[in-house]
Amino acid sequence: MVEVTGSTQDDLYQLASSGKALPKTILASEYQSSGRGRLDRTFEAAPHSALTFSIYIEPKVDKEEWPFLTLLAGLCVHEALHTLDPQVSVGIKWPNDLLIGDKKFVGMIAQATDKGVVLGIGINVGMTKEELPVENATSLAIEDFEVLDRNLILASIINHFEINLEMWENDQSFLAQYRSASVTLGKEVEVTLPGGAKHSNRAVDISNAGALMLEDGREVTVGDVVHLR
Repeated sequence: MVEVTGSTQDDLYQLASSGKALPKTILASEYQSSGRGRLDRTFEAAPHSALTFSIYIEPKVDKEEWPFLTLLAGLCVHEALHTLDPQVSVGIKWPNDLLIGDKKFVGMIAQATDKGVVLGIGINVGMTKEELPVENATSLAIEDFEVLDRNLILASIINHFEINLEMWENDQSFLAQYRSASVTLGKEVEVTLPGGAKHSNRAVDISNAGALMLEDGREVTVGDVVHLR
């Protein structure tokens, strides 16, 4: 744990890329001055109001299967939070954003190195409405989540991730669990693809590699999803 850093993701990625990070190394911070998420979006949170950490994984599976790791990470956070407070309904928006209702409170980023993947996770824990970064966001505190101790939340996530990662590496499929937690499947969605092109259709399934499968046959591997209805 560090008090202040620009980005746990950048710090750990540099360590992993240079061979200075061991598998399952975790870097957490009290405050990130330059936190970021997918598609180079910035992530800002008042000190001590969010749980921000990155973890380095060297998956014991073929590299072609690595993309599903990001979905597995989202599922692990979902399971951990459900364990801590089953009364608050949390859903996963593909690939790994977590929502309460239609408001986002967890975001992730993944970066591959030659040997593994660095996963960055940011959770709005104690933020007030005034501290939220955008209008369609929320926090565990706002939603009256029972556990707001960030150390307990982190420990629960790591425990679930440790168990699920080993099962996944030993050919356990988590597609059924992910589909059950998904709030994207069955919805009309608009996907913003790399480069800015948009594509709208109904989300119908998740492939074994974690791609979002649309009703018109298109498979989306990278993109930003908006639920239309």
